[in-house]
Amino acid sequence: MQKLLSYVRRAVDHYHMIEPGDRIAVGVSGGKDSLALLAALAHLRKFYPKPFEVIAITLEMGYEEMDFEPIQRFCGTLGVEYIRVPTQIKQIIFDVRKEPNPCSLCAKMRRGALHEAALAAGCKKVALGHHLDDVVETYILSLFYEGRISCFLPVTFLDRKGITLIRPLLYTPEHYIRSIARRYELPIVHNPCPSDGNTKRQEIKDLLRDLESTHHGLRERIFGAIQRYPLRGWVPDRARDSEEESPPGM
Repeated sequence: MQKLLSYVRRAVDHYHMIEPGDRIAVGVSGGKDSLALLAALAHLRKFYPKPFEVIAITLEMGYEEMDFEPIQRFCGTLGVEYIRVPTQIKQIIFDVRKEPNPCSLCAKMRRGALHEAALAAGCKKVALGHHLDDVVETYILSLFYEGRISCFLPVTFLDRKGITLIRPLLYTPEHYIRSIARRYELPIVHNPCPSDGNTKRQEIKDLLRDLESTHHGLRERIFGAIQRYPLRGWVPDRARDSEEESPPGM
């Protein structure tokens, strides 16, 4: 966990993600990424020089088989407020509209519901669980399927909502998050969505895995290229690197 905190602390510092007095909502889907992010921020608040609060928000998508009680207990052990928001997103997409390609609409509806829930909870910042692999995959997806060099930003201000999105896991490789999830037995909730895993993103993930079998460190080099290019909003402020304190043992 100390290594995870190091990854998160570096991302937070490089992109000025947290300011004193922030109340940050973590969007907790039940997957390994959002749970690892929640645990990291809950521990970071104990020693970070800029005091901040963390809460967890889960959107209940409408799948009856998803049990969030283990996450409720996990938030209790972290000392984090947990908010569950019932939605009808699953019913709207699959039962009413019968969307043949549901992912885009689902993502849009989830974003809107999460932002509204965060504002209702007094949060002007929302932390998302996108990690290093997500950054690289999004960059390649944009290049292959849109013919553009682009990616989501480490920090995004949504002026219509007055919300700032932050991505503290962007330096963290997915394989390390999987390791953390196993080691600390994070209460992962399986996603029963019928479209899960059947996406263009999964194709890119598989492609990168195959390429990395012969080109070790490929993802890290692509990530470095994104910062060096640089894309707008991706230039890191490394001024505090030499001052960074090591997180206390956990």
